[in-house]
Amino acid sequence: MSGINAGELCHRVVIQRNMNTEHDEYGHEQPADWQVFFTLWAKVTPLSARDLFAAQAAQSTVVARLKIRYRTDIESNMRVIFRGETYSIDSPALNDDETGNIYSTFLLSKGVEKFKEA
Repeated sequence: MSGINAGELCHRVVIQRNMNTEHDEYGHEQPADWQVFFTLWAKVTPLSARDLFAAQAAQSTVVARLKIRYRTDIESNMRVIFRGETYSIDSPALNDDETGNIYSTFLLSKGVEKFKEA
């Protein structure tokens, strides 16, 4: 088992979750109340030009990958803040090939307003 190289996780990211899950009297979602869930070390990798073209051809908005130590508490309704930019988590965790519990990779999208702001 090779594990994960700690030096590879050199980017500081913030994971946020929406604390406002209420709806108004007509059933409409209320504006989001984003709060820090946790801050952690990760590796954020932009898609290569080839991957980006393939994603666009498939109507995907994915622009990057987020690699972190294995966790089970991150969901696709959360978002990532990295270097002042906000990214939506576009996939459930893609776990490593070795044991499935060394690291998790998430696909990130940007530019599509997936969440309402307060």
